[in-house]
Amino acid sequence: MKLTADQVREFEETGYLFFPSLFRREEIDVLNGELPGIFAEDRQEVIREKGTTAPRSAFYVQTWNPAFAVLARHPRLVEPGIQLLGSDKLYMHQFKINAKAAFDGAVWQWHQDYATWHNDDDMPSPRAMNIALFLAEANEFNGPLMFIPGSHRNGRLEAGHDVSTTSYPLWTIDPATITRLVDEGGIVAPKGPSGSVLLFHGNMVHASGSNLTPWSRWIVYLSLNRCDNAIRRFQRPTWIANHDFTPIDMLADDCLIRFARERPRAAE
Repeated sequence: MKLTADQVREFEETGYLFFPSLFRREEIDVLNGELPGIFAEDRQEVIREKGTTAPRSAFYVQTWNPAFAVLARHPRLVEPGIQLLGSDKLYMHQFKINAKAAFDGAVWQWHQDYATWHNDDDMPSPRAMNIALFLAEANEFNGPLMFIPGSHRNGRLEAGHDVSTTSYPLWTIDPATITRLVDEGGIVAPKGPSGSVLLFHGNMVHASGSNLTPWSRWIVYLSLNRCDNAIRRFQRPTWIANHDFTPIDMLADDCLIRFARERPRAAE
């Protein structure tokens, strides 16, 4: 998927782009059929919400689930990253499915992803970004992502390491800074049906509230990084911060449909 010049300018100005219903229902059905099994796995890559058994995130899924291995090489997700990051050699720094489970999905505090990538992984520069695919509808009630438009232009902000609020530690931004940024840029919360795609800058300040509704809000994230911007610290395991810098080899645009047709079926 090629971005237009206007879309590239919009990304540079606001820090994000939103494409409702970019993936078709039959493509999303292939992925959603895998989720119950993924979240039921008892393995280190599946993180639970603090104090509950509800899933919070499933990491590195592209290495242990064949459907998501295909998605990780999908041109509708990888090609915009190549265009915006200015390199045809990108690797998967992180791949995860955030569950935001019905009734139990907890907050993600205000943060920049690059702050974590820099502080924990020693990523040299913010030449990395997120591509997010909605696997379920995100609406105003079930904890949609919130962005502060233009906040990426402030560079990497001072952050504190929050290891207690949730089950996943984050480098978070203090309320005074968030107040100032919101006064300058406001808050947006892109919402839409499953199959929608969000692209956002590694320095974009974002957060999400808890989910008190009966509707889970599943999103899969591809965190793409330039191979010449690879991390230099390996204190986090590779399933959280990838130590393999092999460039992504894209598949054809119909790869998910082809996967569904060609996948061996269990014997009846």
